Amino acid sequence: MDGEISAVVIVPVYNEAKVIPKALTALSWLPKNQLIFVDGGSTDGSPLLITERGYPCVQSEAGRALQMNYGAKITSSDILVFLHIDTSFTSSNFLNIKKAYKQGYLSGRFDIRLSNDTLTYRIISFFINMRSRLTKISTGDQIIFVRRDTFDSIGGYKDIPLMEDVELSSQLRRLGPVALLNDTVETSSRRWEENGVFRTVILMWKLRLLFWLGTDVNKLAKMYRGKH
Repeated sequence: MDGEISAVVIVPVYNEAKVIPKALTALSWLPKNQLIFVDGGSTDGSPLLITERGYPCVQSEAGRALQMNYGAKITSSDILVFLHIDTSFTSSNFLNIKKAYKQGYLSGRFDIRLSNDTLTYRIISFFINMRSRLTKISTGDQIIFVRRDTFDSIGGYKDIPLMEDVELSSQLRRLGPVALLNDTVETSSRRWEENGVFRTVILMWKLRLLFWLGTDVNKLAKMYRGKH
């Protein structure tokens, strides 16, 4: 039975006041004891927006990896689900995570659909999903989920300022089967819209290539921030 499997959704936040109200409404189906927000020192009132709606919001050191690790540390659920604030998550998605757990998958992720539904963005979504299926490497906006014991065995997310999701999923694929779920989750296309489609695609591929070649992640983070 599903009641035998415990799962928690961990959401790192930092200055996300503009999107939090919409996100909380979209997540209202989820019991509040299965959802935890981890704030990294927001200065825009994000924590208050969350707690006013009755959701738990804890404080940690800034940094997405540190925030997600802290959220995992203070919970005891069988399954850890890491959700970005601007990515959708439905009860159907949650059910399929539990099914994957029962089927023996150690970790997994979803296909994505960018919120901009024009042809260009559908093509971007297609190639992101294809790349992920071929490599079994996931990004955070695909909602990475993992068994707690598996997560703990590798020490959680590596404390790096960028590519923490790629680093984690590269370790997970070596440990056992990865669930490449056909469910589609919608994630914000604002990165591409604000910075240009071509420019953003080239930057993402460049950063990933340099990461695999062993370039210092701190240098990559500076490069990323300099382009956004």
